[in-house]
Amino acid sequence: MTRPQQDFPDEWHQPLRHIRAGELSEETAQTSGMARREAISAVSVGAQRLWMGETHVPPHTGSGDHHHGDSETAIHVLRGHPVFVFAAHGEEVRLQTGPGDYVFVPPYTPHREENLSDEEAVVLIARSSQEAIVVNLPSLLPQGGGADD
Repeated sequence: MTRPQQDFPDEWHQPLRHIRAGELSEETAQTSGMARREAISAVSVGAQRLWMGETHVPPHTGSGDHHHGDSETAIHVLRGHPVFVFAAHGEEVRLQTGPGDYVFVPPYTPHREENLSDEEAVVLIARSSQEAIVVNLPSLLPQGGGADD
């Protein structure tokens, strides 16, 4: 028996959305040295408070320096050994990661990803915004390179 098409009258009865692996879009904000692929967003599914996708960094490549505005970013390493670089007290700090690791990037924190290995690095990203906010920067350090970063 076929059920008739139903309208979804309230927020408690919305349909689930399925984004297949091959349907991720690269039509999102990008940073040199990496490819972001959007899965869950305002555009793809009508998300209102989060963005989710993945980033691919080729072997022996580093991304440009950037931050993600007021979004909190959670990263889960799926493949490879990406290095996450940020600045503290005027110095670069490097987080070495591997498959299964998680990284939290606070809002407005300048950082970059580096992949020094021979294999592609792939990470899953979740943000507290429905947009892939990306602000590309000339440096991890503030203008003038002061220690108050």
